[in-house]
Amino acid sequence: MEAFLVSTGIVALAEMGDKTQLLSLVLAARFRKPWPIMLGILVATLANHGLAGALGSWVTTLLGPDVLRWVLGASFIAMALWMLIPDKLDGDEGEAAPRLGVFLTTVVAFFLAEMGDKTQIATVMLAAQYNAWATVVAGTTLGMMLANAPVVWLGDAITRRVPLRMVHLVSAVIFMVLGLVALRGWA
Repeated sequence: MEAFLVSTGIVALAEMGDKTQLLSLVLAARFRKPWPIMLGILVATLANHGLAGALGSWVTTLLGPDVLRWVLGASFIAMALWMLIPDKLDGDEGEAAPRLGVFLTTVVAFFLAEMGDKTQIATVMLAAQYNAWATVVAGTTLGMMLANAPVVWLGDAITRRVPLRMVHLVSAVIFMVLGLVALRGWA
């Protein structure tokens, strides 16, 4: 249960102000069809985080516990620093061909935007730390949905009221604590 709850909380916080959250806003504003957008985000996230979680679980078979502890600790601390850099929507991830329809456009755009993103990297690290692929992927997917659903349904009215800088700082502190815990061997 710890892996699920930590994964949900970390990704929900890390997603605030992230480029995929901004992409959700762009898709919602462009298509104004929340159900296919939400389903597309769910499918893309399950695919992306499923692969990331599998990678994280696989890494645990390659590295010994001491090496893994140092790699995870350093990775979480790097994520803490990365959280302090706000994301911007790069390029035209939301400009997929309309002929794909709202659902497929969302799946493709969201999957591609999530590649190498903070939440994908966090999923790899969490799966490696907890060695619980399905639980971590379920948690990170729920965190992604919790962060993006309000944006899709309520649009920019929500994003104007959320102090994103504070969310980024809280996320950075959480990642830093996880990194220090991993380095100390308490996890």
